[in-house]
Amino acid sequence: MASSSDVNPSAGNNPGNPESGSVPEVPEASAASARRGRVRGRRAAIMAVPAAAVAAGLAILTAEGALGVQFAISGMPFTVTATELNGTGFEQFGGLDQMAPGSPNEGDTGGQVLVITSAIKNATLTKLCQSVDLGGTNLVITAGGGKDKVTASDLTTDSTELSGNAAFNNIEIGNDASTLTKAGVKGPIGVFSQQADTVYIGDLRQTNYATTAGVFKLPGLKLGFGSKGC
Repeated sequence: MASSSDVNPSAGNNPGNPESGSVPEVPEASAASARRGRVRGRRAAIMAVPAAAVAAGLAILTAEGALGVQFAISGMPFTVTATELNGTGFEQFGGLDQMAPGSPNEGDTGGQVLVITSAIKNATLTKLCQSVDLGGTNLVITAGGGKDKVTASDLTTDSTELSGNAAFNNIEIGNDASTLTKAGVKGPIGVFSQQADTVYIGDLRQTNYATTAGVFKLPGLKLGFGSKGC
């Protein structure tokens, strides 16, 4: 953002002959136009430079495995639903996933997908469903529909869409992603993030490109093909 000094230069900063102290006369309209041009130019530069730096940083960190995903994604999105998710140690920040070189799914993005990485230290999910559209049929996985729920530790999901009814305890919004502490995962420096002691999401629905976990237990697991996804 430009400060007031950008818009209204002080008299001591006006151009002129340093020896005579004279100040050339500038038509009022021209001077105002010039000031507006300088302000717009500075604002554009301030906005563009951090965006470019963040994009470059995300790409580097993804390549180094510093984000949630540590593998080349297929580029095929999959749907995940659950009637309830309960978690302790929650973090969320922006990331960039990369497909394998030459992937047929890369489209016009060069194989990159901008995602929201959600990290949960320990999670419990009720009635988990995961499906991927294979073109005419869906591969569907279900688990946790009985008395035993799906459990996961060090869970991360890279999503392009997430919906549900959420509640957080002791949430912090606006952290730098490199300073997160709740789930043991750190994002890129300079990237907006949030974290909380606990998270609850009812009627969870996600469009994901990747999921990782240290331990993932799926009681009552069923896998099959069907005409409908989750």
